[in-house]
Amino acid sequence: MKETIIEKIETIGNMHASANMETPLRDDAFLKPDEEKIENIQAYFHKIMEELGLDLTDDSLSGTPYRVAKMYVKELFYGLNPKNKPKLSTFKNKYGYGKMLIEQDITIDSACEHHFLPITGFAHIAYIPEDLVIGLSKINRLVNYYAHRPQVQERLCLQIMNDLQQTLHTESVMVMISAKHLCVSSRGIKDKSSYTTTMEYGGEFNNEAIRNEFFNSLQNQIK
Repeated sequence: MKETIIEKIETIGNMHASANMETPLRDDAFLKPDEEKIENIQAYFHKIMEELGLDLTDDSLSGTPYRVAKMYVKELFYGLNPKNKPKLSTFKNKYGYGKMLIEQDITIDSACEHHFLPITGFAHIAYIPEDLVIGLSKINRLVNYYAHRPQVQERLCLQIMNDLQQTLHTESVMVMISAKHLCVSSRGIKDKSSYTTTMEYGGEFNNEAIRNEFFNSLQNQIK
């Protein structure tokens, strides 16, 4: 007997990390305007709420399908659409600065692609410039862009690192993310205290001493 989709999902369990560094998207992902997507998602979520037995004539619930649909398209998952990617302004490294630059405690506000539950935490990003430097706020905007899509934390690390490497024309970039996953704390094992740390790096950060300089800087941060 062929394994059903549900049986396959249950068998895989939590061992379902994507091997694809790019967020899986269909070729026609952006052919529909946002307004049409919101209208369709609103209808689908209306049905979900009905199946749960909720009374959508109640004043408190009647607007929920639209609010959820708008949140998905315009807010929580706006990072899916390449047109929303921030412009990353770079500048010539006129000062010849060649030491580590760290932007730390960048807020992570994402959602896991397996349960669509929140991932919240912080990203710490460092790079060692060569010919180019980047405006500090652009790093935050880039993190925000990649975080605002259904994600796995490992992929998020890679996407941020690879984009910065290409933008800055240097391999010497390090990305570290520490985050709590509500799919762990609010369902399944329901562990309220654990968090997940991932890191990716290249170039000079392959040197253990350089990585330790990064870690020590995070520990000695200004309070």
